[in-house]
Amino acid sequence: MKILVINAGSSSLKYQLIDMDTEQMIAKGNCERIGQEGSFIGHKTADGRAFTKELPMPDHAKAFLAVSDALLSEEFGVIKNLDEVAAIGHRIVQGGALFSDPELVTDEVIAGIESLIPLAPLHNAGHVQAIRGCKEVFGDSVPMVVVFDTAFHSTMPEKAYMYAVPYEYYEKYAVRRYGAHGTSHRFVSGAMADLMGKDIKDLKLITCHIGNGSSITAVQYGKVIDTSMGLTPLDGILMGTRSGCLDPSVVTFIAEKDNLSPQEMNTLLNKKSGLLGISGVSSDDRDVTKAEEEGNHRAHLVHEMLYYQIAKYIGQYWVAMGGCDGIVFTAGLGENQPALREAVINYLGFAGVKVDKDVNNATKGKTAFISAADSSIPVAVIATNEELAIARDTKAIVEKL
Repeated sequence: MKILVINAGSSSLKYQLIDMDTEQMIAKGNCERIGQEGSFIGHKTADGRAFTKELPMPDHAKAFLAVSDALLSEEFGVIKNLDEVAAIGHRIVQGGALFSDPELVTDEVIAGIESLIPLAPLHNAGHVQAIRGCKEVFGDSVPMVVVFDTAFHSTMPEKAYMYAVPYEYYEKYAVRRYGAHGTSHRFVSGAMADLMGKDIKDLKLITCHIGNGSSITAVQYGKVIDTSMGLTPLDGILMGTRSGCLDPSVVTFIAEKDNLSPQEMNTLLNKKSGLLGISGVSSDDRDVTKAEEEGNHRAHLVHEMLYYQIAKYIGQYWVAMGGCDGIVFTAGLGENQPALREAVINYLGFAGVKVDKDVNNATKGKTAFISAADSSIPVAVIATNEELAIARDTKAIVEKL
């Protein structure tokens, strides 16, 4: 069975075709700048064939045509016809309180995703466009499944997901903590249990998805009890361009001083803060690291802030679960930034957590234990694979049809 996994944004569409008999990627790619000038597709096959091509993609339907052409291409293709695609799985960022499990796509499900656009304006709107564009290209004969990033976090208790604002805002607008990156946290927590040779139902794990967007999650006995992102992906630790958590009065203070509208303030916190805002260099950690090595104090400062914040969240969740059996680092920075991991682990030395410096420095983009032999608990780097998790969920649903 071949499953096409789609991760769509407002102007992008990432895809991956997976052979579920082997769970191996057959081809993957990305359509960028959909609806804009200079739109292009980049495509790569498992055997190393690749191309990048500019072509007009005014909407997601045209992007799907570009994807199907790439998959069928004589030179770069991996299938003979679209009938080989047994099902399509879509990543959906926000499922709100409506969706706690993967769902077969129906008109009612699409309407539900649309109703949640206010909670994730760019993401959910792009997802809906992609689902409709997919239908135009593949028709109704290919089943589609939606997998929600928020679903894994739906087990949080009220005390963790409620905000201390008047209760009416929860009743009227569903204002609460939802979290994000749930598919990644679910994948790596399960993988960590396998690495440890234990049942996840017996473990208390803290998973750190650290990338351009970052979140940290407490997974107790296989279920989430708390996570750092909130109503939106802005909450939690500082990120590439996001501020992370701050005193709410900072928002009103800056808005009043600079006469900023709510939308302008939203842009400032989501697009101009974080690594970019503090360093003044870039939202890309590679650029910030280079600047730090060259003596840039603000680049050094933002790294110190980031490491400190990650360690604080781990400490909070260690307390919340009454212990911790293992810690996982994943995603772009989590998998590829040894200095970040070492700094965070050093904060945890009081609890007997220790890093193996040599192994840690040698571990980039692969799965490995990086804790020292005498560490109180294991710490691992696990390469996340959200696409495979989505494909597995999709397969499970369509096999029941």
